[in-house]
Amino acid sequence: MKRLNKTMMQYFEWYLPSNCKLWTNLINQAPILKEKGITSIWLPPAYKGAAGNNDTGYGVYDLYDLGEFNQKGSVRTKYGTKDEYIAAIEALQLEGIQVIADIVLNHRLGADEKQEVIAYEVDPEDRNLTIGDYRKILCWTKYNFEGRNNKYSDFKLDWSHFTSIDYDFYTETNKIYKFYGKHFSPDVDKEHGNFDYLMGADVDFNNLDVVNDLTLWGKWYFDQTHVDGFRLDAVKHIRFSFYKKWLHELKHYIGEDFYTVGEYFSGDVNSLLNYLDYNDEVTSLFDAPLHYHFRDAANGGGYYDMSKLFEETLVDRRPSRAVTFVDNHDTEPGQSLESWVQEWFKPSAYACIMFRDVGIPCIFYGDYYGIPEKNIPPMKEILDKFLMCRKYLAYGEEKDYFDDPDIIGWTRFGDYYHQDSGMAVILSDGPGGNKQMNVGKNLANCVLYDCTGNIKEPVYVDKDGNGIFYCNGGSVSVWIKKDNMYNL
Repeated sequence: MKRLNKTMMQYFEWYLPSNCKLWTNLINQAPILKEKGITSIWLPPAYKGAAGNNDTGYGVYDLYDLGEFNQKGSVRTKYGTKDEYIAAIEALQLEGIQVIADIVLNHRLGADEKQEVIAYEVDPEDRNLTIGDYRKILCWTKYNFEGRNNKYSDFKLDWSHFTSIDYDFYTETNKIYKFYGKHFSPDVDKEHGNFDYLMGADVDFNNLDVVNDLTLWGKWYFDQTHVDGFRLDAVKHIRFSFYKKWLHELKHYIGEDFYTVGEYFSGDVNSLLNYLDYNDEVTSLFDAPLHYHFRDAANGGGYYDMSKLFEETLVDRRPSRAVTFVDNHDTEPGQSLESWVQEWFKPSAYACIMFRDVGIPCIFYGDYYGIPEKNIPPMKEILDKFLMCRKYLAYGEEKDYFDDPDIIGWTRFGDYYHQDSGMAVILSDGPGGNKQMNVGKNLANCVLYDCTGNIKEPVYVDKDGNGIFYCNGGSVSVWIKKDNMYNL
């Protein structure tokens, strides 16, 4: 049976301008994205943020406002109106592209009123410890959503629906303040002792009113948008049992094939495995450990051990539940998790996620189109070639040649269903060189060319599928059958 490789695209980056018209642009781009082999699109948070039409969506104000109400200074969000959002979803789905909506449930920002709350100061390095005695603080915790006027939901938020916050107006100090009588959830990531608190007003997932409203909201969101899945923001900061129960009920309402990919941003693969072992309702996680390996290889000055590039990564340890990526909106220069992979290594990193047999690769908008705000050029030309190679050629048995600290490679043997499929991939973080590799019977007695253009001379493959493949220093070469070069 012929299958198409799955390829996700994150269709936004942090520094998009407030008038970017992302939703309407997507309507026009949908057929083009399908042609390139994109099978799913991860869209940014679609609801109103604290900064109105300048908010990326992660400073959540009102989950029920998808660009429909005049709140925070505008009706539209940074990306457009609700009607445009729905139209973009429908356009993508019409092309057979699944739509993954980003949902941010961990925190709120932009409250409408301040409240006086009794709170403890928390040690930022060990959140299990409080500092001093409790006292009164003044903080933004009252959410009235007056612009929405109770449409869709009359649920309002106040301090009782949160556990903590990071600013006291009485003392004008930025610290972590845990509210009196509140408790951080024990089943969260153990960084800083307990990593329940991340930012803003921290939502209390021990509060039944909160949980009930979020359950109603999840069903409402699907009924409004009919998206194909959710990208779950900041799961390491939300009690693990919440998403297990919430998704179980949501899938009962929507269907068991509803897709979810969680953001558990940790370089420790065991933390990700522990989460997946606990929560079988989450389909997959982003492979943050692999991202950090790419970052380290790019910064290694040629001394990174490339033979260990995939060791202790999610795609290595739990391949069926890994979404691989090179960079995203959080790792961009200037962002909270900045760990940008240097441009010289980017093509190699993308080859490592796009031409492997396991893992779903995610292409980053900021890499594909560039990031003008940071003077980062687009990689569209090389990524378009890689997308076509993945769509048509990256099939069949995989054979690894990870036997050298400087130069690694692998081959794909191709399959019956994709004409002339198969390839050889070789890359180096240091001096260039070559490897003898076998590409299987499908490409035996063929002439292969490097589709990247880095190596100009062809490689001749013998009757047994053996060939000597080359790459330049600090680069990648992707060897495919000559006839396929004309399609790239």
